Order: sequence, then structure tokens, then C-alpha cells
Amino acid sequence: MLDRKHRFHGYSSLKKVYPKTTSVRGSFISLRYLRTNRPYRVAVVVGKKVHKSAVKRNRIRRRVYEAIRLSNQLPESTDLIFNVYSDQVIDLDFAKLREQIDELLAKVA
Repeated sequence: MLDRKHRFHGYSSLKKVYPKTTSVRGSFISLRYLRTNRPYRVAVVVGKKVHKSAVKRNRIRRRVYEAIRLSNQLPESTDLIFNVYSDQVIDLDFAKLREQIDELLAKVA
């Protein structure tokens, strides 16, 4: 898991960032980002439209967080919001998931 200082806390913090972000889209995940003056923060959003089961949504969220944690391309001073819009991330090979997240982060940098 990412350190506490690198995660968003509360829904209102996300709500403040959303209107100002720029979006980059991948095949299963989109990334919204905003340049800031503080250390990077990351959030992973998986809606109920992706999967009705909270267990499956949390599994997706944990897989994406782990792929982000292992990435070495995290830009400093940026707020990152990953929106998952496909339930195929559950069955996706972890190497391919990491590859897609690295591609999205490369577009930001």
C-alpha cells in the first residue's frame, strides 16, 4: 500500500480536485491529473457500474494500488486519480496491468 501522505483522504478532497484535472485514457483505466506544490497523491475510483460486488471492486482497487506502488514513473507534485471503467481488470494479467499504468504515467510526464 502507498504511504498515508501519498493518498487522498475523504471524498471532499477528490471533489475539489476533479474540476481542475486533465484526463488521459487507457483501454481499461483513465487517469486524471493535476500539478500541485505538494508531494504526489493517488486515488483509485471504481464505481458500482464496474461491478456490483464490493468485494470485487475492492480487489480491483487493491490490484491497481499495487501496480502504482511498484511503478517507478510516479511524477512528483501531482495529484493522480485513476478511474477504472472495466471489470476486466480483475482477470487481467498483472504484468499487463502494470504496463498500462506505466503507459498512463508516461503520458503525464
